[in-house]
Amino acid sequence: MSMLRTVKPKNARVKRALEAREPKLVENEKTAIFVRGQNTSDRVRGVMGDLYALKRPKAINFSKKNAIHPFEDASSLEFFAQKNDAALLITGLHSKKRPHDLIVTRMFDGRVLEHLELGIDEFTSMSDVPGSKASVGVHPLMVFHGDLFDTHPRFTQLKSLLLDMYQAHHDPGIPLMALEHVISVTCGPAAGDLDAEGAVLPKVHIRVYTLKLLASGSRVPRVALTEMGPRIDLSIRRHAEADPETLKAAMRRPKLSKADQTSGLGKKRKNIETDDMGDKVGRIHVGTQDLSKLQSRKMKSLKIGRKERKREAAAEGAEAMDEDDE
Repeated sequence: MSMLRTVKPKNARVKRALEAREPKLVENEKTAIFVRGQNTSDRVRGVMGDLYALKRPKAINFSKKNAIHPFEDASSLEFFAQKNDAALLITGLHSKKRPHDLIVTRMFDGRVLEHLELGIDEFTSMSDVPGSKASVGVHPLMVFHGDLFDTHPRFTQLKSLLLDMYQAHHDPGIPLMALEHVISVTCGPAAGDLDAEGAVLPKVHIRVYTLKLLASGSRVPRVALTEMGPRIDLSIRRHAEADPETLKAAMRRPKLSKADQTSGLGKKRKNIETDDMGDKVGRIHVGTQDLSKLQSRKMKSLKIGRKERKREAAAEGAEAMDEDDE
């Protein structure tokens, strides 16, 4: 049962605000909330501060302590998410059993979809790394190194959460001059069978670099990377997978309107369909081409003279007369 009552709009301003929160075909950039638990360490607060700085302005930082344990009771997280229209929550905790703990929670329709618990093994703050920093509100490039990000379920989940946090906004085209920094996520080497019970998963190394485009003598610029910070080494701990029914509802694609279907976005028109990414794909059948009738550039040296055309016409007429005589 939801902790927030349904609000009926009383004026146009409230109605526009409620419509902005409704589901859309192309979703808005997701807001992340950073929540501190009752006990946190300096390392956890430093990591949350740097992750918040990279996420701004689509981020909300709660400075007060909260009695939150996401794996035991997520009602507080659901309240925060609904109140602030947020889809991601990062909770910082610290205890003797799980030191320097970071829990990433993804929401759907105001309810918890999944959790992933991460342990902070090493951390170097952004302020401790000299050099220039990226501007606020600029989307980074995301680079993932390692096959486990596409094969192992825990690393696939981590990749999805990081992409949701920093690259959830759909950009059809990004100019090169708008790129300022790169987030590199590297998975350490795997040792033994990772699917076995109690297997130790490799660590994840997060590095952030500023990006500078230099002249290269061609249209493609030369890229220079300078470390910007932070440096974070993480280990994967507990997880809570999404409920199959809720995940199915979260992955459901909206139905196409009749106008989209008639314009070729649906599967009703022949040889036109929509792929899994929502792009229109068409199949074109081309007949046999006659290159002799190809329209080429008219150059003086390639033109056939008037005398040559008369000679060819006379030759064709003589051949026709010979055939008639026969």
